[in-house]
Amino acid sequence: MILRSMKPFISAISAAVIAQLLKPLFYYIRHREWHWTLIKDSGGFPSSHSALVSALAISVGLNEQFRSPIFAVTLTMAVIVIYDAANVRYYSGQNAKVTQQLIKDLKEKYPDLFNDPVYETKLKQVLGHKWREVIGGIILGMLVALTANLVL
Repeated sequence: MILRSMKPFISAISAAVIAQLLKPLFYYIRHREWHWTLIKDSGGFPSSHSALVSALAISVGLNEQFRSPIFAVTLTMAVIVIYDAANVRYYSGQNAKVTQQLIKDLKEKYPDLFNDPVYETKLKQVLGHKWREVIGGIILGMLVALTANLVL
């Protein structure tokens, strides 16, 4: 009984873990090089954020009805997280990339002006996702939720 009531949570966490574990595999397929640190990183294919919230929303819909208020809440949260992953966080990463390049270029031209250690701070460039990575996460999340609904 407890397991059944935890289906949405189990689906969501499982989808996120599976997405993170798949990232090195898909990177290898594309680049023919293993990059194991992707297991812990944000960004990349598939989006674990999108997988998690999609699995949660679908699982809640399957268990509580798609017309229930709790499904509306989880769907709203999913839309916000997915939008954030594909837009806000993605462009923040792009800004970090441009900022680092500007600092590098300016340090070469004006080395005395950039002595402060703050200019040595490495900014994370892969924060968000391209839409194909988000869609991959959504599909994965849906598949995990449907599978969990059948198995649990």
